Amino acid sequence: MSTRILRKAAPAGRAGSRRTRGGRTVKYIYWQEDGTWLGYLAEYPDYMTQGESLTELQENLKDIHSDITQGQVPAVRKLAELRVS
Repeated sequence: MSTRILRKAAPAGRAGSRRTRGGRTVKYIYWQEDGTWLGYLAEYPDYMTQGESLTELQENLKDIHSDITQGQVPAVRKLAELRVS
């Protein structure tokens, strides 16, 4: 059984995504803590999830990405870059 958590996460570094022959890819940050895999999408650092395995974490991250990009999550904050010079 998967568990999805939506909560504020630590700020991420540089976000990004790209298209490949197999579809679109997005960067994510992940780690293992006390036997649980935790992570968030670099482009959406406020939304964190977990899984019992790395594969389950990746599936949960895909679900979050889908929810956000389809407008099912209100007031989404995004990470962006600003050229200042």
